[in-house]
Amino acid sequence: MIHAGNAITVQMLTDGIAEFRFDLQGESVNKFNRVTIDDFQAAIDAVKADQSVQGLIVTSAKPTFIVGADITEFGTTFAAGEDAIVDWVLALHNTFNAFEDLDIPKVAAINGVALGGGFEMCLVCDYRVMSDKAQVGLPEVKLGLIPGFGGTVRLSRVIGIDNAIDWIATSAPRKGAAALKEGAVDAVVAHDQLQAAALDLVKQAIDGRLDWKAKRQEKLQPVKLNAIEQIMAFNAAKGVVFAKAKPSQYPAPKLLLDALEKGSSLSRNDALVEEAKAFAKAAVTPQSEALIGLFLNDQVVKKTSKKYEKGAHEVKQAAVIGAGIMGGGIAFQAASKGTPIIMKDIGNAQLALGMDEATKLLTKQVERKKMKPAQMGETLARIRPTLGYDEFKDVDIVIEAVTENPKIKDIVLRETESKVGPNTIIASNTSTISITRLAQSLERPENFVGMHFFNPVPLMPLVEVIRGEKTSPEAIATTVVLAQKMGKTPIVVNDCPGFLVNRVLFPYFGAFDQLIRDGADFQQIDKVMHNFGWPMGPAYLMDVVGIDTGVHGAEVMAEGFPDRMQLGFKGAIELMYEAQRLGQKNDVGFYKYELDKKGKKAKTVDPTAYDVIAPSVTAEKREFDEHEIIDRMMVTFCNETVRCLEDNIVATPAEADMAMIMGVGFPAFRGGPCRYIDQVGVAEYVALCDKYAHLGKGYEAPQMLRDMAANNKKFYG
Repeated sequence: MIHAGNAITVQMLTDGIAEFRFDLQGESVNKFNRVTIDDFQAAIDAVKADQSVQGLIVTSAKPTFIVGADITEFGTTFAAGEDAIVDWVLALHNTFNAFEDLDIPKVAAINGVALGGGFEMCLVCDYRVMSDKAQVGLPEVKLGLIPGFGGTVRLSRVIGIDNAIDWIATSAPRKGAAALKEGAVDAVVAHDQLQAAALDLVKQAIDGRLDWKAKRQEKLQPVKLNAIEQIMAFNAAKGVVFAKAKPSQYPAPKLLLDALEKGSSLSRNDALVEEAKAFAKAAVTPQSEALIGLFLNDQVVKKTSKKYEKGAHEVKQAAVIGAGIMGGGIAFQAASKGTPIIMKDIGNAQLALGMDEATKLLTKQVERKKMKPAQMGETLARIRPTLGYDEFKDVDIVIEAVTENPKIKDIVLRETESKVGPNTIIASNTSTISITRLAQSLERPENFVGMHFFNPVPLMPLVEVIRGEKTSPEAIATTVVLAQKMGKTPIVVNDCPGFLVNRVLFPYFGAFDQLIRDGADFQQIDKVMHNFGWPMGPAYLMDVVGIDTGVHGAEVMAEGFPDRMQLGFKGAIELMYEAQRLGQKNDVGFYKYELDKKGKKAKTVDPTAYDVIAPSVTAEKREFDEHEIIDRMMVTFCNETVRCLEDNIVATPAEADMAMIMGVGFPAFRGGPCRYIDQVGVAEYVALCDKYAHLGKGYEAPQMLRDMAANNKKFYG
């Protein structure tokens, strides 16, 4: 044994070739944490000291290669400030350079996922062989960062600037064929041939049949482009990248381009300094803090969901009642992930609508080459349309997706309960109606649970699993596991009107109505909130949701929380509804909708909208300061999120933040409402609440926040 550490072992295999093996003890995956980094340098020193080693293959003892850096260690490092981060990164560069500069050929045998620092480890090797089951990539931009272990420097020299920008800026991992085509790896082989292929490459290099020193030299020199070619490449890249990611919202892509542009004409070591500086600049941004926090929150949510697996019943057969757009979407989602599902409605026309929706969604998958026609046929075969309950006795779970009307739901739920087995779980897809209230008409309320999908079902990742007063742990666990199986992220919440997401969203619409009442232009509000980071402003969002849906939801919420959600005046949204302007449903709402050249509904300005909402405006129309618009919209939204934590509707800030990002499109780079309050400063945020408290109870700071401010506490850290 040449080296035996806590993360790396080095041992001789054959003919002067040693295996440099990553195997981080006590962990299920390899990652670059402090233990691995320390051991990396020790292993390099051991190889240098052993003159018998003529070549290396770099392997992993785990199913993944290396998943990247240990993100949980970033907090302490990043808190030390920009200069300290630069010093930390340059020390890492020294270690990676020391490995790259070993005067022997090195081949990475990539057996599984190699991302971020894991793929950067592969890039310091002279050759890369990849299993046909592996994936490689540099996803750091997703965390508001740029590659920090030499990825910008080495990848741009291996595959060219254009390709490197695409790899890093999009964060998309590559499978073998794509990586080979662009030159990021040298070979892709069957999984069981990986080690043999890596050994063969090393032998060829040792024997002089491959010029491995020339391969290495390419990474030590400037990029092979003249000054004019470089200017053209970066100008083109800036146009594409900045169109997708505004530097004010996502600074990392700009910092990436800056580092690449400065480093492309420099030698490796000097270029790495530019990378270190850019990495440090990205690391101290609030966007990076938020996006790293989001990644960690996602892990919390996944771990929480996994805990439910033990208490769940297997779902071999599901059913959905209501074959509209929602029911068809649910049926598609279940079937496409392998769960057979019965789809029931009261008429053939309704069933046809549901099947058409599922067929349309599957056809799109085929057109995008995400599914083969044969798979489409198999998936459709898992959906069985029916008008009766004959097959319902053997169903494990029934998802009710009928009209959002409590009387209709009561009838359907009672009827369903009488037709299913005693252990069948019934889940309602209601978006606002209390699960405890709906359970009152059932004989087995312990089997009743909320399972709130968001529209459109295939695109929205969140499912709220709602616990009623009498819902059993088994019903919750089974619904959580089914949601996971359907490819969704379930978050368990306790019951109240609107549950978590809609309870928080409707005060946001209430703030919108109040701004219009006070003389704000809805188009200005939309523009400001879109620039703040929302996918669309509140007027446009209401048009997309459906103004009739919005009004109905607002009525439910006002009844549930009259002190905060009863407007006390007829707002613009209600006036739109009375004028039968329903948004995209009938092509006219706050905006007018016409088909564009691609056949999609495009919004256009409709001056008559201002006449419709004029009765709600009680103040002189004026241009608002954008900060006032942001503050008024966000205070009600964030306050209600905190109240959901106070009321134990949602268990943790992590789950609350994830739900808002996945459920309503809260700006990801702001990390969620709790993270947003932290970044504003809790005391400063409470002062903001006090400033607008005269507008109503929804603007008043929750007691939880006042206590946190008094004790200098934050939601995170």
